Amino acid sequence: MATIRLGDKAPNFTAESSIGEINLYDYLGDSWGILFSHPADFTPVCTTELGTAAQFKGEFDKRNVKMIALSVDGAASHVEWIKDINEVQKTNVEFPIIADEDRKVSDLYDMIHPKADSTLTVRSVFIIAPDRTVKLMLTYPASTGRNFYELLRVIDSLQLTANHKVATPANWKNGEDVVVSPAISTEDAKTIFSKGVKEVKPYLRMTPDPTL
Repeated sequence: MATIRLGDKAPNFTAESSIGEINLYDYLGDSWGILFSHPADFTPVCTTELGTAAQFKGEFDKRNVKMIALSVDGAASHVEWIKDINEVQKTNVEFPIIADEDRKVSDLYDMIHPKADSTLTVRSVFIIAPDRTVKLMLTYPASTGRNFYELLRVIDSLQLTANHKVATPANWKNGEDVVVSPAISTEDAKTIFSKGVKEVKPYLRMTPDPTL
């Protein structure tokens, strides 16, 4: 069983999907990626999740993020299920749903947790950077649908902190003040961050979002 940790290379795979055979790396290209698994087709919570994901496509596109879903059912089942999703959620699912009947990808990404269910995937989330490294992992039980606003918030944080020497505080939202990296002295920070640095404590310095 594979064990993936933050910073590891996301395992590549080629698999059938609702839009035909895809290779993960080829599909992502130079984009960020979000890979999320679903326990099964034609299930209630999954239907709301995939519909919500489709409704958020514009927001993911703005952030150069490509979505890929997965369940352990087959491609033909996915295609039929998508019709239900589009009808119920009033949307249009365009991203691929991986057909993982042999559990190959599920095992590669450790998406099956036997104490939860021995055959179906839990609700795993992997955010993958353009360099193919895993930047975030989340695991939800089958009974709990994901919060896609939170996934967008995390992506905003990951993309901001990848390019600037900052971190994001609790409950941070895009555009709010950020934390200066502890690796930078306050003196240097005042030079780097021209919008100003507020020293709350020597180890806690705040500065406006450097991208605004």
